[in-house]
Amino acid sequence: MYTPKYFKAEELDEIWDVVKNNSFGTIVTTDKGKPIATHLPLGVKKQGGEYYLSGHFAYGNSQWRTLENGEDVFVMFQGPHAYISSSWYEQEQVPTWNYQAVHVYGKASILEKAELIEDLTAMLEKYEKNREDPVLWDKLSPQLLDRELKGIVGFKIKVEEVQAAFKLSQNRNETDYMNIIQKLRNEGNLHSEQMAELMQERKKR
Repeated sequence: MYTPKYFKAEELDEIWDVVKNNSFGTIVTTDKGKPIATHLPLGVKKQGGEYYLSGHFAYGNSQWRTLENGEDVFVMFQGPHAYISSSWYEQEQVPTWNYQAVHVYGKASILEKAELIEDLTAMLEKYEKNREDPVLWDKLSPQLLDRELKGIVGFKIKVEEVQAAFKLSQNRNETDYMNIIQKLRNEGNLHSEQMAELMQERKKR
């Protein structure tokens, strides 16, 4: 990923926080030389000094079969992003786009049934635990779970390389930076509001 020095993110904890908070990623592999992709919710786990991504495909999605060839897997995650107007600067500039993006490369393997159950249990815990009536693994009937497990294929990816770009107007002066935050808040859309909050939070560090 092309990343100018101003925007290159290197702090691993911060990078993985972006992945965890924007966990609906895009997994890319190749089939007979053709890139193919699926959009999936993915988990992150650290074991010892290694990081792993995990998730599952529908059995009918043949992309899971490409994981068995041992080739590199490419996964993309995207955080908040927003258009930045050139009218928001003190001096003449061109417009741009602020964003957070993380690229992950690694080797994948298929999960055994017990590993898949553990992964699905953790996923339900993450997304259900704060709901009024959480539906966790042990609340679902064995018959339903057995049927659904036959329809999916779990996988994990051992992370070998991470690239991250956080383009948050770091190269702008203080006046422009604060003005961009205010203008984003006035845009009235979720992406702009998220970017404004991200930029404001960065100022507190």
